[in-house]
Amino acid sequence: MSIASGAERTPSGRRPGATGAVTTEEERTKAATIFDVARLAGVSHQTVSRVLNELPNVRPATRERVERAIKQLRYIPSPAARALVTRRSRTIGLITTGLPEFGPSTTAVNFNEAAREERYAVIMASLLQLEASAFRQAAETLVRQNVEAIVLITSNRSALGLLQGMDLGVPFLGVVSQGSGIHRVSLDQYAGAKRAVRHLIDLGHTQIRHIAGPVESMDALERIRGWRDTLAEHGLVAHEPLFGDWSAASGYEAGRRLLGEEFTAVFCGNDQMALGLIHALTEGGRSVPGAVSVIGFDDVPEAAHFSPPLTTMHQDFAQLGRDAMEVVLAVLSDEQAPNPLQRVPQLVLRASTAPAP
Repeated sequence: MSIASGAERTPSGRRPGATGAVTTEEERTKAATIFDVARLAGVSHQTVSRVLNELPNVRPATRERVERAIKQLRYIPSPAARALVTRRSRTIGLITTGLPEFGPSTTAVNFNEAAREERYAVIMASLLQLEASAFRQAAETLVRQNVEAIVLITSNRSALGLLQGMDLGVPFLGVVSQGSGIHRVSLDQYAGAKRAVRHLIDLGHTQIRHIAGPVESMDALERIRGWRDTLAEHGLVAHEPLFGDWSAASGYEAGRRLLGEEFTAVFCGNDQMALGLIHALTEGGRSVPGAVSVIGFDDVPEAAHFSPPLTTMHQDFAQLGRDAMEVVLAVLSDEQAPNPLQRVPQLVLRASTAPAP
């Protein structure tokens, strides 16, 4: 069978003198896009567009890095690529997962407010469950709406693999308490848990149980780790934690299971589970804090009005939302973003903890 070509071919199918390296280089050049340049240079595609259009506000070192990537990829910009910078949407995508709990909801509201102050619009997508297909579909929908970046607020630990495996040509930021190699902001759950447990130890408690959040929650796992490590540092035994689902009902059920055991303090993974625990303890004849001290986590607005008012760890979710916007702006401007940016929850002393009986 003959090859319909006007040029002589070698047995391998290439013209004489052609090399695999040249062919590969040609194919790579043809395939190169503005997003390939951005990835190689380690910048956003908007920055590549600014360099292509010779616009200001690009640091010399960044401009040099982009130009080097363009040369290495032999990238020839199309008119559409050159126009990208003039079509900046000033829009950011925001994906949230799970039920509208106090913390994530407060973070999302304040992220929206911070974006508005910077004259950005936010397009939101809410997922009840964090599934790979649904997450990718939501992210691709946001990209088609020309968002400049996407922010994910979640506690689900499967998010880490999704974030690290996602490449849609726009920067991603995770509001997550674990993960490396990604832009993220968070509240330091581990350090907060250690502070909570140290408070109980300082009051003389040596039998400190823990009611944790769901096993798929990164926040819950970090708080468990902080509880275990602090007990170990003081030579105290860490019994297996009881798991809830963040609800007061799950805290109540865990409290009922604890009634037959010996302990003088409980560190709860959040305030709502602490509320249910206090209900179970008082119903079972154990006063709080007379017989058992209880400390929560989050400092929801109602915590000050529990009976007794709840000692807890205050998390500044409003600041977390503003931090997320700050890092997004830094990434889009190719400035040095704090990565990861973490703040430590603060102890709020109320009436639910007291010296060990």
